Amino acid sequence: MPTRFDHVYVEAAGFHLPGPPIGNDAMDAYIAPLNRLSGRIKARILGENGILQRHYAIDAEGNTTMSHAQLAAAAIRDCLARTDFGLADAGLLAVGSSGGDALMPGFASMIHGELGAPPMETLSSQGICAAGVLAIKHAAQAIELGEHRHAIAAAAEMPSRMFKKSRFAPRGYDADFDAHFLRWMLSDGAGALLLTRSPSARKGLRLKLKWVHQKSFAGDYPVCMQLGLSPDRSTSFLDYPSSSEAEAAGALAIRQDIRLLPHLFDVSIHEYVKLVREGWVDSATVDHFLCHYSSARFIPVVEDLLDKAGLAIPRERWYSNLATRGNTGAASIYIMLAEFLDSRELHPGEKIFCFIPESGRISAAYMLLEVKAPDAPKIAQTSSRLAQPTPTPSPLADDLPAPPHDPDDAPAHLRHLLTHLAGIWHDYRSEVWRTPVVHKLVAGRFTVADYRNWTAQWVPQVREGSKWMREAVASLSAPFAALGALIETHAGEEQQDFRILYDDYMAAGGTAPLDALRRNPGGEALNAYLHALAATNNPLGLLGAIYIIEGTGQRIVPALLPLLRRQLALPPTAFRFLDYHGTNDQHHLQRWLAAVELAIAVDPDAARHILGTARRTAQLYLMQFHHILESDL
Repeated sequence: MPTRFDHVYVEAAGFHLPGPPIGNDAMDAYIAPLNRLSGRIKARILGENGILQRHYAIDAEGNTTMSHAQLAAAAIRDCLARTDFGLADAGLLAVGSSGGDALMPGFASMIHGELGAPPMETLSSQGICAAGVLAIKHAAQAIELGEHRHAIAAAAEMPSRMFKKSRFAPRGYDADFDAHFLRWMLSDGAGALLLTRSPSARKGLRLKLKWVHQKSFAGDYPVCMQLGLSPDRSTSFLDYPSSSEAEAAGALAIRQDIRLLPHLFDVSIHEYVKLVREGWVDSATVDHFLCHYSSARFIPVVEDLLDKAGLAIPRERWYSNLATRGNTGAASIYIMLAEFLDSRELHPGEKIFCFIPESGRISAAYMLLEVKAPDAPKIAQTSSRLAQPTPTPSPLADDLPAPPHDPDDAPAHLRHLLTHLAGIWHDYRSEVWRTPVVHKLVAGRFTVADYRNWTAQWVPQVREGSKWMREAVASLSAPFAALGALIETHAGEEQQDFRILYDDYMAAGGTAPLDALRRNPGGEALNAYLHALAATNNPLGLLGAIYIIEGTGQRIVPALLPLLRRQLALPPTAFRFLDYHGTNDQHHLQRWLAAVELAIAVDPDAARHILGTARRTAQLYLMQFHHILESDL
């Protein structure tokens, strides 16, 4: 739940960008391509990200022109110069960043020292893009609780030193795409906000911070963007015999696994939908949308997901400075907000919504600000200063379609059902990623024996799929004949899938005969439930089971498959089942949507049964995941 603020205002926002703006053609003087491959990567990435210029705190020879702490201090001074306050007025300095000039002490302490500021409370929030929002939240909470009247929140990033040619040259010809990618994406910059309980109404307005929300999904996903781990994420730079060996192995290169980025926007938009549903924000009343995205390539992605959720914010309300300032990580939203306030004429009542996704290990942050007239009454102090509101449910709450893992262009009359299915799905997905088997896989400790064990238990479960589907078809009455024919087609396509999975088991070293393989306790429970339900009259709820099962193949399997291939020394023939379902289950879900329409057209109450069965199937499928590592056949 977001943290609401009743007494926190943004007095000013400032920023600092080092050196002159550097266009795409001039980049080579700072972080030149190392070979023909890196040149092609550069052309491809710059052609997609929409960045036309950026700033670096290094010169063309690779020399540092100002320290990271100096960069942040310059932004803070710029912020304070826009106010009647000084460093001595601030009781807290909260800083967000991926890291400072030194591994320790904390970056906030180094900035405090660089500023030569009086004694004050400090906080260093280490992360990536969302770290800056957490600094804002900490500073705002201190003000809301009455600990401080004024606080400074700042964020700074300075990745250019990691990208210069001298650091890449020793291993340039071996540097992988994940390491090359971010060289053409990230740049340097810093921003700062002065938060206060006593706004001065500069420019005749006050800017109120309404709430801040941040949520991490690190328990659900592997590392996406990192610095300090080996390319396979298995070894810390501290575990190498020496720093030079860590450098040579590529453990000190910033990497981005771009295959995981779709999951970032998937969960981020779903979290936004929850904020709307709970009444924290209404997209129809958002006047200005400040969206931090690392590449213009993601603009249509975000736009499309918002549109599918029925929560589109018109593009004319979007604001971004990515093209001229580049992607400055945690500092991006600060610099964006400062330039926005400098360039826009605001009016009382306007709302500014900020969205900051972070790819590090998948997290998202959101802020809502509102423009207030200088004479607008302040909220009276309450006994519970951080009391949460009782949000007014959005009128869109019953009209939201499912998240993007479901079929596109869902008919309006199914949106209520799909919205509730989406909630069941995302809770299930999150729990799957935290089961022992997936946790071991994400941690890089998965073995061939683990995979063999998994497939051995899975084969008899998949073998039953077409059987309970056909039992269900036999239990349908005449009005559902068209639905029965569609399910029969699906069952026919999948009736031999278990043989593909059995071949995978054999390719992984399995030796047990097909009929000797057994489901684990979770698989047994799921199988019994599905067969029992299929034997009832008109078991329409089984469409909820298909939703969970097919969704697992379409949304979870594609993320697990690269991890399996990377960790297991097995031939491609050992992954044919997973590869097939990751590719084809989107088509299956389209058919599922058609089946739901047929069912509801005859019996509108089918939606209730579909939801109940989806919820119970998710519980039982999760039990199956929990038992995978318990025995080996």
